[in-house]
Amino acid sequence: MATEETRNFRSSYYEKVGFRSVEEKKSIEILLKEKPLDISKLKQFSLRFTVPQTYRPLMWKLLLGIISPHVESHTFIMDQRTQEYNDLLEALQSMHIVSEDLPKHHIFLIMWLLRTGNLKLDWRSQLEDPPYQNLLLISSALLEMFDNDVDIFWISKGFFQYVNRFYASVHVLVNTTLKSLEKEDQELYSHLEKVQALDAIPFTKWYCSCFAGLLKDLALAKIWDKLVGGSCKILVFVAIRILTTMKRRLIQLKSAAKIVDCLCDITEETAEMIANKAIELWQQYGSPLTPASHPDGLKPHPPNLRLKGFSVFLN
Repeated sequence: MATEETRNFRSSYYEKVGFRSVEEKKSIEILLKEKPLDISKLKQFSLRFTVPQTYRPLMWKLLLGIISPHVESHTFIMDQRTQEYNDLLEALQSMHIVSEDLPKHHIFLIMWLLRTGNLKLDWRSQLEDPPYQNLLLISSALLEMFDNDVDIFWISKGFFQYVNRFYASVHVLVNTTLKSLEKEDQELYSHLEKVQALDAIPFTKWYCSCFAGLLKDLALAKIWDKLVGGSCKILVFVAIRILTTMKRRLIQLKSAAKIVDCLCDITEETAEMIANKAIELWQQYGSPLTPASHPDGLKPHPPNLRLKGFSVFLN
């Protein structure tokens, strides 16, 4: 039988190499047995840990408000969600707007636009607008993460609403990123400024797509656990870690166009490294002790957060 010292060493080793899934799985199973479910505790779990893939669809539906904390109502609610999903899809089919050859992520966005009363007659042009292109990237990524179309549609809707809540204040995230990068790595910041890349890097697209289409799915899921937990602040740390992780390549490039192209070429291994480093930095300097009910960091006059000797102007 393993001694306490052996167990402690093993747990410490697993934590260092990123394998805490056994302990996390036990913790989340305990939380999911509570009746009713404590959403605050589940948010704290999502903020502190990576949600096990087995429980991620359920967790995200709970934290995005798709199902209620009352477990006994889940079957009824999802039956109603499925019926509404089918009604929306059938309505679009009867109007000859969607067909089998239209990609699913396009269909999900059109369904959401219909549901919210924002679908236009010229819907094809509507989907070409940058804000909707970002939402398409989110749905496309979710299709790679999950198998159930009904779940994917409603989780997509949750992310669409989340992005909508901070869209008007995305400039706060962008400005914070630039100020933070300048303090974090003056050499890299000066180089990007010199070649006029700071205005060319698509920070707004990164944030409004929550890095979908840029980072691979495993890395995205880890970051999105923090988003559904209530912290859009994680996005700033991800952007900083993308730039600093790729510094060696970026510093050699002499044009903004080449830098932007380089940033579009992130391997799965690099994406994992970026996600892990960003979460580590966020947990150390930016993770909220108590998640707010709205996306954090967007208050008019937030206090400063110290990050390696410089200020991140987010609450």
